[in-house]
Amino acid sequence: MGLEPEDRILLGRLVRQSLATALAGGEYVPDPELGDRPGLGERRGCFVTLKKDGRLRGCLGCFTAAAPLYLTAAAYARHSALDDYRFAGNRLRPEDLPEIEAELSVLTPLQPCREPRRIILGTHGIQVSRGGRSGCFLPQVAEETGWSVEEFWGHCCRDKAGLPWDAWLRPDTELLTFTAEIVPCPVEK
Repeated sequence: MGLEPEDRILLGRLVRQSLATALAGGEYVPDPELGDRPGLGERRGCFVTLKKDGRLRGCLGCFTAAAPLYLTAAAYARHSALDDYRFAGNRLRPEDLPEIEAELSVLTPLQPCREPRRIILGTHGIQVSRGGRSGCFLPQVAEETGWSVEEFWGHCCRDKAGLPWDAWLRPDTELLTFTAEIVPCPVEK
């Protein structure tokens, strides 16, 4: 499952290039030869998280990808910068680029979770869904917030999916887990 060290570097650069191009008003087109690399040519879900001054400024992604990882990562770098509805009134600007911390989370496939209290905080990400509503948290959210397992599920239900806090305890709520390989996307010096 793990990416080769060189693939991690290439993905980090690709996310930064896509982000810079998006903030400048363009659309980055990655080199198609990247798809020849086994780790980058796989169809894998990913999320791109953007922060400025330690505060979230964009985070979008997908669990299943219709395109190879390198194209999906480039697309979600752009979407995270320009399309995250939570920041519609306060979009990132080109001059913000040097201060943006970017991180790519490359996901494993979703797995049913039969024992939600046994997830490992900081290792497992979660998705809840019921009645057409769904929400997710990446694994690193648990570490950043310091929440307990119960709080992790409860906040995901209430704050992300718009469900009751205790929806994760109900049998009609689908609970899924995944893990993520975190790829830093540093500013090139």
